[in-house]
Amino acid sequence: MGRGEKAIMNVKNCVVTCVVLSVSLFSSVFVFADDSEKSSEMRGKYLVEFGGCNDCHTTGYAPSGGATPEDQWLLGDSLGYNGPWGTTYPTNLREYFGNLTEEEWVVRAKTLQTRPPMPWWSINVLTEEDARAVYRFVRSLGVKANEVPAYLPPDQVPALPYLEWHVPAE
Repeated sequence: MGRGEKAIMNVKNCVVTCVVLSVSLFSSVFVFADDSEKSSEMRGKYLVEFGGCNDCHTTGYAPSGGATPEDQWLLGDSLGYNGPWGTTYPTNLREYFGNLTEEEWVVRAKTLQTRPPMPWWSINVLTEEDARAVYRFVRSLGVKANEVPAYLPPDQVPALPYLEWHVPAE
């Protein structure tokens, strides 16, 4: 093989090597992005579990010691919480998040205020990253319809089941 042929062969090898490296690097970016998204969902799952979201928003979760299958998580509950504010029911979070974009949720998480017993102040302190993680996890569960009773004002007596919440006198 002559000198010219060797030079052409070196250029070909260099091009092949560059193409292989480029494809390799390009595909690893997509794998990394996918892993990052999955990692965010897993963090969201951790925050939902640690934050106790299922305790109220998943029927039977607390009494079962957390043994409720994940496909039944966060569908709301018909157990009411009655107090001076009226009667509130745990929202179907899968439908709630299904009606919001991720950006809308990030903004709402900082300003959310609800009736008791929802600890909205805990949601307000989520970092943007954690708010996004919670959103991504809840959305990964899929939207699933499950109607829960609507809020009742203080002058209406709720149907059973409900818990009475007594506020200590000041």
